[in-house]
Amino acid sequence: MCEVQFLQDYIFSYPTFYINMKAFSSVMLGPHYNHTVETPATFFLVGIPGLQSSHLWLAVSLSAMYTTALVGNSIIMPMFCFLCVLAAVDIVMASSVVPKMVSIFFSGHSSISFRACFTQMYFVHAATAVETGLLLAMAFDHYVAICKPLHYKNILTPRVMLRMSVTITIRAVIFMTPLSWMISHLPFCGSHVVPHSDCEHMAVAKLACADSMPSCLYSLIGSSIIVGSDVVFIAASYTLVLRAVFGLSSKNAQWKALSTCGSHVGVMALYYLPGMVSVYISWLGQDSVPLHTQVLLADLYLVIPPTLNPIIYGLRTKQMRKLLPVGTHL
Repeated sequence: MCEVQFLQDYIFSYPTFYINMKAFSSVMLGPHYNHTVETPATFFLVGIPGLQSSHLWLAVSLSAMYTTALVGNSIIMPMFCFLCVLAAVDIVMASSVVPKMVSIFFSGHSSISFRACFTQMYFVHAATAVETGLLLAMAFDHYVAICKPLHYKNILTPRVMLRMSVTITIRAVIFMTPLSWMISHLPFCGSHVVPHSDCEHMAVAKLACADSMPSCLYSLIGSSIIVGSDVVFIAASYTLVLRAVFGLSSKNAQWKALSTCGSHVGVMALYYLPGMVSVYISWLGQDSVPLHTQVLLADLYLVIPPTLNPIIYGLRTKQMRKLLPVGTHL
């Protein structure tokens, strides 16, 4: 049971740790954050630079994926607590960016107000921070369901799952609030054209007249810590799950469990890899990677997971539940 307690302690320690991150951000702020900020009335989103000829096709594809995401995430069974929260986050994430992307690609309506731009940025990055925490919570859920099935209802009570969901949300808010404050208080006195399909943090920060390094560094360190720590514990959870699965006597049960876990890991890879590769490319290899590739990578992890999550997690979780004792609710 020590593994269970350790993972629970890790998740519930989020607020204290990220309050320290908030204090860290204040130390990083330079004196240029105290001046009167020059704010443009609007920004102009380019879409995907270099792929303007494909914008119509992209608009149709995004519309289909968005419709799938909305429908799929709206019919998640309410008995699956973490799935319901994940579905809500997916709807928020997709709705924050896809309608504007479709508008840009289909009609060329690229303008976005200053407030709308930073509101979109806040919700997108907060939603991604919540999603990675939920993926960890669901990995922990699967670990308990497979490795401690008889103790599942005692360990993951509705109250505990609610506390975990609230703690994950608080972590995202605590992380995003300083970042949003830093970037929105920079002066933008030059170009207002954002070479991106949404108000991505690094793309907007590069337009600032003042030094945006504190904001960019905070974003890099914060996202690396959040994703890095979550991925480590997700990997640990699934390693323990796989060890338990290979101990099952039924080959059919082994295959179903492996298929389910493999699907979950695949969705996680589609979420984490494009996002983190995009972040590090913008820091280390932006001159060696074409801009349209950078934008596509950044867009992939915002659009694909909300589309696939209800299919993979919803259907596969039902299959996994059939392997568990009666009365266990994954």
